[in-house]
Amino acid sequence: MFKKVLIANRGEIAVRIIRALRELNIQSVAIYSTADADAQYVKLADEAICVGGPQPADSYLNMQNIVSAAVLTGAEAIHPGYGFLSENAEFAELCESCQITFIGPKPKTISLMGNKANARIQMQAGKVPVIPGSTGFLKDESDAVRVASEVGYPVMLKAASGGGGKGIRQVENEHEMRAAYQSATKEAQLSFGDQRMYLEKIISPAKHIEVQVFADQFGHVTAFPERDCSLQRRQQKVLELSPCPEMTAQERQQLQQIAIRATKTINYLNTGTIEFLMDARHQFYFMEMNTRIQVEHPITEAVTGIDLVKEQVRVAAGAPLSFGQADLKVQGFAVEARVNAEDPALNFMPQAGVIKQLKLPGGPGIRVDNGIQAGDMISPFYDSMIVKIIAHAPTYQEALKKLSEALAEFELVGIATNQNFLQALLADSIVQQGTATTAYVTKRFMPIFMEHNVQEVS
Repeated sequence: MFKKVLIANRGEIAVRIIRALRELNIQSVAIYSTADADAQYVKLADEAICVGGPQPADSYLNMQNIVSAAVLTGAEAIHPGYGFLSENAEFAELCESCQITFIGPKPKTISLMGNKANARIQMQAGKVPVIPGSTGFLKDESDAVRVASEVGYPVMLKAASGGGGKGIRQVENEHEMRAAYQSATKEAQLSFGDQRMYLEKIISPAKHIEVQVFADQFGHVTAFPERDCSLQRRQQKVLELSPCPEMTAQERQQLQQIAIRATKTINYLNTGTIEFLMDARHQFYFMEMNTRIQVEHPITEAVTGIDLVKEQVRVAAGAPLSFGQADLKVQGFAVEARVNAEDPALNFMPQAGVIKQLKLPGGPGIRVDNGIQAGDMISPFYDSMIVKIIAHAPTYQEALKKLSEALAEFELVGIATNQNFLQALLADSIVQQGTATTAYVTKRFMPIFMEHNVQEVS
């Protein structure tokens, strides 16, 4: 087992990893930017080292400085968390070249699955169902028009190296395609340095269903109960739940078998998430794979009792999985809300400022993952998510009620958050039924929140 691990991240996920390392009796090294010098995770770590200025490119994306920090402090491994360098094959290779263990999959796998078009090809080779669309990359906008006419509109144009909702365009007809192709390729080039695109038919209505998978170096591969991430705004998840209230045990087993087959197809190591669309007939179609821990991993931990972060570290250190597929039974329901520093009344504009007061909820079945405290400055340089509130209960309805009550207890003074928006979602009848699809939040809530203050929503 490792003696010391560096966390190449910040905020709540850094706190989460530090606490897991403590339980494993492993020393932690935090990195921080000059903007995060007084952050909670910096104080919690056994050691902390500044790696650059407030801009991510100068600090949390500065590979040379991060690896140098690991070497300087004697860290044997690096946990990348999510975001930043967590899915960067070059960073994973750099770690390997410096004899530092990257806590995640191999660089080759990261590169393979990071390119969405190549990932589709791999899944097709493994007989995993994929969304109808292009084979490989689109050559140009004329090729996009041709493929779209073959699979049928509407289609989704996607950046091959995409993520975070960037480089994606929904296209309704041929007239829209040419302009969409131009704007999407420009955005993809700016965001990822890669303007290659691929195309998929839109499956609608659909649910966004994902499966956490875990594999060790001894050939053991497991798939966890699914997460329903259909409640999204602009391709960004807002509320996540596990398991999906609309899926049967038989469908769950079928999906897990597909996910295990996909994982074995690419000789995956450590944990990752395979994302699917589920259509109205409950047929599953592969979308993409995230080769890292997910923001919503706590709901999977809640319904299975498995600590995913600790297991990541163990597997990276060469240990076999501490559980088997038979151990991954569903235990109740869990729901997670992402509390963001953003103002719904101003079209969800990100907010920055000082947290003057902070009151976090608690009680049986409530978990709060956060990296903030009263007096902290929420800077404009990083993602707006500041707190995750997770509720776990025997039934879906009870979990929703617990989460609603926890959100009512939550108090943050100093900056605007999406708290009331989340409460409005939880009070919605379709959300309470568990039948919402990926388009629901946009159609039902966004016109209201763009025109009126969130408190006017009934």
